[in-house]
Amino acid sequence: MSDRDMKRIGLMSVSAKRVLVTGGAGFLGSHLCERLLGFGHEVLCVDNYYTGRRQNVAHLLENPRFELMRHDVTFPLYVEVDQIYNLACPASPIHYQYDPVATTKTSVHGAINMLGLAKRLRARVLQASTSEVYGDPTIHPQTEAYWGNVNPIGRRSCYDEGKRCAETLFFDYHRQHRLEIKVARIFNTYGPRMHPQDGRVVSNFIIQALEGRPITIYGEGKQTRSFCFVSDMIDGLAGLMETPSEITGPMNIGNPAEMTIRELAEAVIAKTGSRSKLVFEPLPSDDPMQRQPDISFARRIMGWEPKVTLSEGLDATIGYFDRLLTAGGHIGSAVGEAS
Repeated sequence: MSDRDMKRIGLMSVSAKRVLVTGGAGFLGSHLCERLLGFGHEVLCVDNYYTGRRQNVAHLLENPRFELMRHDVTFPLYVEVDQIYNLACPASPIHYQYDPVATTKTSVHGAINMLGLAKRLRARVLQASTSEVYGDPTIHPQTEAYWGNVNPIGRRSCYDEGKRCAETLFFDYHRQHRLEIKVARIFNTYGPRMHPQDGRVVSNFIIQALEGRPITIYGEGKQTRSFCFVSDMIDGLAGLMETPSEITGPMNIGNPAEMTIRELAEAVIAKTGSRSKLVFEPLPSDDPMQRQPDISFARRIMGWEPKVTLSEGLDATIGYFDRLLTAGGHIGSAVGEAS
């Protein structure tokens, strides 16, 4: 983020704080920890390594302002901090459907514990919510005012409804206890440090293409997504945290540039020069057919919008996975990776 961008969303004037990031060893969390250290903050990174990986933050361990703690947010945490980013929760279908009860507990009990900590400390707390609260939307693009179209008993509902309940808790704590909250609805994000086996389309397509394997598309590939590069997402989250206290959200943070899954697959093949062919499998249940954020609110409040093009983002992400595979890097299992 440039100095000009930091000034625009109020980050240049932020005094050094002690900041807790739950899920801090995960894909988004590790980038957020890195960025917060760059702002001069002290960072307490908490993760149980269910999907996060210690190697994501290994390069931060020598920084005297960085602390790493293994902890599960479904249990209370007793620390002293000024701000809390609650990112702890498996976010890909393979991960959150592996143990759906644990997923719901992480979203709900984790939110209760972080809100309780924030209440005791009078700390500002940000909830990493998701575009999945909109379900399979009946309006397009999705605005924050839309209540969603979610199946409450489907295979994805552990995540969808868990995040919806977490939002409810955040706003009830705000109304009942005057807690300073921020709720960000995160849309599909990609970039370096994605888990290689998280089952998301970007990582799946890139690894399959690099290895010359068939690229698996579910359904006909006509469903749409909007992909936001990780650095843009972190800018949005950090900016939202520093908005005035009356700005609670929810706020959509994502890239409004919409494309079909098939178009993404073809872009990855072109970028990698792969000879991979497309293969088609049945569409999973409750898979949304459209996903595109309306980011008017973020633009108006923070002057925020994505800057990294899909082409630039894919180059960086492909480079990351290519280095990982070339080095014979440990891919790990889909869940439970703790290395």
